[in-house]
Amino acid sequence: NFIIGTPGRLKDLINRNAINLSKFNTLVLDEADRMLDMGFINDMRFVMSLMPKERQTLFFSATLSPTVETLINEFLKEPVRISVKTQDTAKNVDQDVVKVSGSKSDTLHELLDKEGFSKVLIFGRTKRGVEKISEELLAKGFKAESIHGDKHQRQRERAIKMFKDGSIQILVATDVA
Repeated sequence: NFIIGTPGRLKDLINRNAINLSKFNTLVLDEADRMLDMGFINDMRFVMSLMPKERQTLFFSATLSPTVETLINEFLKEPVRISVKTQDTAKNVDQDVVKVSGSKSDTLHELLDKEGFSKVLIFGRTKRGVEKISEELLAKGFKAESIHGDKHQRQRERAIKMFKDGSIQILVATDVA
């Protein structure tokens, strides 16, 4: 048996006596850096405290911040690190850094109006922020859709299909999504 959930949801199920973690011997924490950035460290400590001391714990993280390092040292014995270096940016993807002195929104709209921005993927930090960007783009006449964790799988698949087939120019997503 396995349970998949956010730390907050697991804590809620535990508090309602819906699950007993003492019978589980593996814990997987995906996006550990993001979970800690979002303030879930105490929830994670709570969840881990209810599991057997002898367990397998797997942390997946894009970055290894000092906070993640602390958590690793706190909960893991003799951890094994596996680092996966991905390829550099694909040859058919242009990647630039744009320094913004004024409004990010205005700068984004100016860029998207330029030639060469026929298919654009924009990452936002939060679900609310992604929705706001998507709504602003739609209001300005751009063909855009958003994907994030609050959307149903069917909605996410539809948005990705529209992006792939060119029905929309812009896909706005949370980096977790």
